Amino acid sequence: MPAPRKYPDELRERAVRMVMEVRRDPAAAAGAIGRIAGQLGVHPEALRGWVKRAEIDGGQRPGTTSSDAQRIAELERENRELRRANGILRSASAFFAAELDRPAR
Repeated sequence: MPAPRKYPDELRERAVRMVMEVRRDPAAAAGAIGRIAGQLGVHPEALRGWVKRAEIDGGQRPGTTSSDAQRIAELERENRELRRANGILRSASAFFAAELDRPAR
């Protein structure tokens, strides 16, 4: 289970929107994350991560989108469960095969 979020989703979205708007102006783009983080009371590295994630999800930066990452995690969980079930079935078939090979009394 993931850790509880420190900042509400509305704050995250608002902060990312503010950074994106400020970055449109080349004169104000430098240090935009630090300034906006200070205004909103958010740690600058947290805001930098949110902006990076928004850029990846928006196709402005290369990387794995949030939806793709979630789907990959689901597939990996399913794969682990299927491997576990396959191991159980393999053990059971070996057990029953050994029972069939024993001479009957």
